[in-house]
Amino acid sequence: MFDKHKNHLTEDVSIRNIIVVDCKSSGINYIGDIVNRGYNPVVLELKWANEDVEEYQAILKRGYDSIDDEFDMIFERDTYEETLEAVKKYDPKLIVPGNEHGVILATRLANDLNLLCNPIENLDAMTFKDKMQERIAEAGLRHIRGKAVKSIDEAIDFYDREGLEEVVLKPTYSAGSAGVKMCNNRNEMIDALEEVFGTLNYYGEDITEMVVQERIRGTEYYVNTASCDGVHMVSLIWKYKKVETLEGDIIYDTVETVNELGIGESEMVEYAYDVADALGIRYGPVHGEYMIDENGPVLIEVNCRPSGASMPAKYLDRIAGHHETDLFLDSYLKPKRFHEKRKNRYRLLAHGALKLFIVPKDIIARSTPMNNISPRLKSFFGSTLVDIGDTEIFYPKTHDLDTSCGFVYMVHEDLDVLQKDIEFLRRVEMDAFSLVLSNEELEYEPIDDEKIARDIKKIVKSIEDYGTGLLITDQFIDDAEIIQTGIKDIDRLNGEFDYVIINLNKSMIGHTDDISVDIILSILSNIRVGGLVCVPKTTYEYFPSKRKGIEALIKTLNLRIEVPPHGLDVGIVASRESF
Repeated sequence: MFDKHKNHLTEDVSIRNIIVVDCKSSGINYIGDIVNRGYNPVVLELKWANEDVEEYQAILKRGYDSIDDEFDMIFERDTYEETLEAVKKYDPKLIVPGNEHGVILATRLANDLNLLCNPIENLDAMTFKDKMQERIAEAGLRHIRGKAVKSIDEAIDFYDREGLEEVVLKPTYSAGSAGVKMCNNRNEMIDALEEVFGTLNYYGEDITEMVVQERIRGTEYYVNTASCDGVHMVSLIWKYKKVETLEGDIIYDTVETVNELGIGESEMVEYAYDVADALGIRYGPVHGEYMIDENGPVLIEVNCRPSGASMPAKYLDRIAGHHETDLFLDSYLKPKRFHEKRKNRYRLLAHGALKLFIVPKDIIARSTPMNNISPRLKSFFGSTLVDIGDTEIFYPKTHDLDTSCGFVYMVHEDLDVLQKDIEFLRRVEMDAFSLVLSNEELEYEPIDDEKIARDIKKIVKSIEDYGTGLLITDQFIDDAEIIQTGIKDIDRLNGEFDYVIINLNKSMIGHTDDISVDIILSILSNIRVGGLVCVPKTTYEYFPSKRKGIEALIKTLNLRIEVPPHGLDVGIVASRESF
C-alpha cells in the first residue's frame, strides 16, 4: 500500500478492490471497514458542477484527512466511457455509493461490470423525488400527490386542478433541505418558485425542475435499512425535530434515535420494507425519510446510500453496537452473516442525538465558544463546529441543512441525561447565541476601577458571614477583607473556599470569547460541594451574552442558580450540590 489518496494502482494485484463513489459524510466509514475485511479501498471522486470548487475541495480534504487508513484514488473523467475504462483497471469486487451524488454513477458502473448491485432500471426511482412517488403509487402503496414541473405555469395548473392548499416544493434531484420550501397558499408557491428556479441544487447544478407536492403534516422519521438479495433489515431508526421559519424554510433542530417503537412506528417499518420492494432494492442501503400522520406512514423520499451527518463509526457503535457501512458490506460479501444479524431483535445500547445549531442571522464569526462548552456535557461525543482560530468565517442565516453552522454528536445510556443536555443547548442557542459563535463585538460600558472597587467591597461585606471567601479579581481592592487573586493563580481555588466572588472584566475584554468561556468554566469547576459562587455585574456585563451567558455556563456544570435574596445585590448566585 502507499500514502493515502495517491492516483495510482495498488501494486499487489492479488488484493481485490472495492470502489466507493463520492466518499463523503458517513460513507467515509466504508474505508476502514473495507481494509478490515482484507480488501483495498478505492475512492472515486466526482467532478463538481458548482463554481466554488475550492470550497468543495476543502470539504473533501477534511473528510479524507479524517480517514486513518490508506486508499487509492481515481477521478471521474469527462465522459462516462472514460470513467468506466479507468474503473475497469481496478477489477473491482464491489462498487458502492458513499453519498447521494454517487448513487447514479456507482449503479451504472456496477451494472456495466456485472457486479452485485441494484438493477439499472430502478435507478430513476431510487434517485428522483417524483419518480420514487410514482413507483410506490404503482405498487399500491400510500404516496404523496405531486408533479414535477419546469415552469410556474405548470405548477399553477397542477395546484388549481388538484385543489391544493399547503404544498411542499423540492428539486427533483438534490439532497438535504437545499431548495425545499413550505408554502401555505398559491401565492407563496409562486414566490418560492420564482426564488428557486435557476438557482443551484445541493450538487451545484442548475435547478430546472421542481416537484410540487401536497403537504403532509405529522412526525418525521428516517429509517435506515440494509438489503441482501431483496431481503431487508432495519439498522437504525431516528426521529427528526425540524423548525419552520417565517420565510417557509425547513431547518433541522435535532435528530434523535428511536430506541423503542411507539404507537404507529412498527407499521412505518413494515411500510419501509414495502417501499424498498417497490423500488426494486436488492442490495445495500436505503436511508428512507417517512412521515406518520393520522392516516399512518407515508414516504417523503429515499436516498440509497449511507445515512448523512458524517456520523463516525465509533459513535454508531456506541449507540447500536454496530455501524451501518459494515452491515452494508455484509449484505454484499457475507450474506450468511447478514442473515444471522437479521435475526437479532432491535435493541440499542444507548440513546443518540444530534443537535444542529441554527444561525439566527448573518454573522462574521471570530471564535467558537461552544467548542469549549459542549465537551463538558455528560452526553457529549463530538462536534463538527469549526475552531476558527486567528481568522474569521462568514455564516449566513440558517435556511436549510447546509447552512447550519455545525452540530454536536450526543450519546448517553440515560435518556433523561440526553434530553437535559439537548434542552440546555437549545436554550443557549436561543438566549445566548454568542456562546455558539461569537463576532467578538460585545457592547459594554467603560471600566471604572473606582466604582468597581466600591461595588465589590459592598458584596464582600454582605456575604462575609457565609464563611471563608476568595475574590478572583482584575482589580486589587484595598481594605477588602477577603483573600484576593488574579486569573493566573486560580488553581489555588482547588475547592477550598465556602464562597467565591468573580470580578473579571479586563480579562474578559482582553481575551477572545472562547478563552473567556474557558476561564469562567475553570473557576466554576473548582467550586466545592456546598460552596457558593457570586458573579456580579462587574463581570457578566463584559461576558458574551452577558448575564444569560454566565448562567448558561453555570448550568453546563450542573450548578444550581439560587433565588436572589432581597436587598443583597450580588449579581448571580449559584451553588454546587454535587459533582
